[in-house]
Amino acid sequence: MEDRSHKVLLALVMLFLFAVIVLQYVCPGTECQLLRLRALSPAAAADPYRAEDETPARFVPRFNFSADDLLRRVDFNIKGDDLIVFLHIQKTGGTTFGRHLVRNIQLEQPCECRAGQKKCTCHRPGKRETWLFSRFSTGWSCGLHADWTELTNCVPSVVDSKKEVRLRPSRNFYYITILRDPVSRYLSEWRHVQRGATWKASLHVCDGRSPTTEELPSCYSGDDWSGCSLQEFMDCPYNLANNRQVRMLSDLSLVGCYNLSVMPEEQRNKVLLDSAKENLKRMAFFGLTEFQRKTQYLFEKTFNMNFISPFTQYNSTRASSVEIDKQTQQRIEALNFLDMELYDYAKDLFLQRYQYMRQKEHQEARRKRQEQRKILRAKQAHLREQGENSSSTDYTGNVERWRR
Repeated sequence: MEDRSHKVLLALVMLFLFAVIVLQYVCPGTECQLLRLRALSPAAAADPYRAEDETPARFVPRFNFSADDLLRRVDFNIKGDDLIVFLHIQKTGGTTFGRHLVRNIQLEQPCECRAGQKKCTCHRPGKRETWLFSRFSTGWSCGLHADWTELTNCVPSVVDSKKEVRLRPSRNFYYITILRDPVSRYLSEWRHVQRGATWKASLHVCDGRSPTTEELPSCYSGDDWSGCSLQEFMDCPYNLANNRQVRMLSDLSLVGCYNLSVMPEEQRNKVLLDSAKENLKRMAFFGLTEFQRKTQYLFEKTFNMNFISPFTQYNSTRASSVEIDKQTQQRIEALNFLDMELYDYAKDLFLQRYQYMRQKEHQEARRKRQEQRKILRAKQAHLREQGENSSSTDYTGNVERWRR
């Protein structure tokens, strides 16, 4: 019985090998080679960027963006003077992404991260100068969770403060950030504040000064707001958690900073939202917490820098563990109506960029295959021509010998 099973197994192996040989003979081209690889390794054939974040199979764009808006490839010169600036918005997954930047990128000279130290040393190859401005490389040099208004005014002077004006290089500053679904982000911030977070060290500098207590009142009177309920968190009209992503991405000087009396509220909201959308669109790169692998892919394509290990999609967070009823969710959405609109815009742009870059990648791969086929056909034609010439020469030589 055992001998018979061995014979059956041997027959199956022989049949498989015969099928592979026949396929090689019938279809020796590149496409068939890919088919063979996929047949032998189905796991490798799966698209690592699809379905890992529950993306709809068919994405239907809502906004019209130009090719320039969608194509993001910057000539980042890590050996020169270019600088990546990470704008870290609270509770968007920025801490995880910031660690990827200093610990998970393939570099000629990797960042030096020592145990027990919060910051890593990220020097350019051959220079004692950083190529990355972030929490984990330079610390909070422009203030805790500095926003767009603060960073764009602060970073140039901080990185070149020790140099004479005439010796300061002409740098390219590439701003990047991470956004998150507003309801999840808001709940995550509430839980963080509930545990004692205050961000009191934030400067909120705008037009050269920090806001007064009248312009930016506090939601609590003690040292912190720990233990506050979600209802209390939502009821505070001065809570910076409301529409935080729009505020942190817009140019606050356009609306008189934190002085709410400069213009009507409706006008102020429109200016802030428009500014946040424009700044986000012009940034070198932005990612979304809900799309980890696509965020990784777009960063790699934008900066031509590859991560060592793939990003992990976390579908379970502290915010997702908070159960809220529909009425509470609607209240949070209403408090963050600007962030809701910004996120819809950002998600559409993000997925369009991903789709556009993937199409470009497929087109380039197709072009290379076509070139390879042309080269192969030219070689085959040349070999046939040589064979025909050789046969013709041999025949002519034989005729001459016969005549003799």
